Amino acid sequence: MKAELAYAKVNLVLQVGAPRPDGMHPLCSLFASLDLADEVRFEPADRDSIECEGVSGENLATSALAAFRAEAGEGLPPLRVEIDKRIPVAAGLGGGSADAAAVLRAANSLAPRPLGAERLRAVAARLGSDVPSQVEPDHALVAGVGEAVEPVALPDMTLVLVPQRAGISTREAYAELDRIGGCREQLDPERLRRLAGAPLDELAAGVENDLESAALSLRPELSETLAELRSAGALAAAVSGSGPTTFGVFAGEEAAERGAARIDGAVVARVRGRT
Repeated sequence: MKAELAYAKVNLVLQVGAPRPDGMHPLCSLFASLDLADEVRFEPADRDSIECEGVSGENLATSALAAFRAEAGEGLPPLRVEIDKRIPVAAGLGGGSADAAAVLRAANSLAPRPLGAERLRAVAARLGSDVPSQVEPDHALVAGVGEAVEPVALPDMTLVLVPQRAGISTREAYAELDRIGGCREQLDPERLRRLAGAPLDELAAGVENDLESAALSLRPELSETLAELRSAGALAAAVSGSGPTTFGVFAGEEAAERGAARIDGAVVARVRGRT
């Protein structure tokens, strides 16, 4: 049995534009890849199966395997896939997308005619906006509807995450954003590119998330958690992605540990070094 790690991510900056005619929202996002990861194990079997404790019914990993077979599955044996969930579900941390990307990598490694990186990302783009960037997981600037992926370097930092028991679906968050009119008229990828290369204090000052207003509309109590993170010493605090996980940016692990100790349910997450 082989294994892939599916890394969580946090949106340090997320800009969301108004929906296109197809209903998709163009976005521009700067995110950090974390050492928090699901483990995706796979092996040839008699039939395709995906087992993921805590996720009932079909999930994005199931769709990923089907999409790969449709694109390049000739000769690929049936696969048994087991996902050991460590990333909270529907938490705004990209866990489902990371799992789907890990399944694509696994299937590609076993395919008689593996796809190149560009074609594999094209398959990933049909699954969701967070999946293409996770085909080769790293810190990234993402644009379009997720298909444009630019690896970036980030300054050293440690994050404190505050997950919640009940998640928010991505669909629900975007619907609420549209309802309250929270989309922006123009995206600014160049600003995010500059922030990625800036010192930590400057990057922290630029942390923002256009979906945060939707998450707070759905879950007003998250405002208290954001205030707790700032009070605990975070250089910046925001909702990650569609939420409801909130995060605080800290300059080092020691400061993050002290901050996490002051907040119920908080955990320290290390930002991965460049791969």
